[in-house]
Amino acid sequence: MSSDITSSPAEVAVTVNGVARALAAGSSLRDLIEALGFAGRPIAVEVDGDVVPRAALANRTLVGGERIEIVTFVGGG
Repeated sequence: MSSDITSSPAEVAVTVNGVARALAAGSSLRDLIEALGFAGRPIAVEVDGDVVPRAALANRTLVGGERIEIVTFVGGG
């Protein structure tokens, strides 16, 4: 089974935590995080190996072919 997604001009294809996804063109990292249910949770986001500060998530538009990693933090002791 291939993980490649062909996107239309109205979509961008990205890989999120190893899973191929098609998102609306013009989507921001914040849009992605909200769609995945991570809004308001303590997370770290990396795009193609570069950490994206939380303050920049809304302004960071996704581009086709990017590899995104989202890491959640779990408390405990």
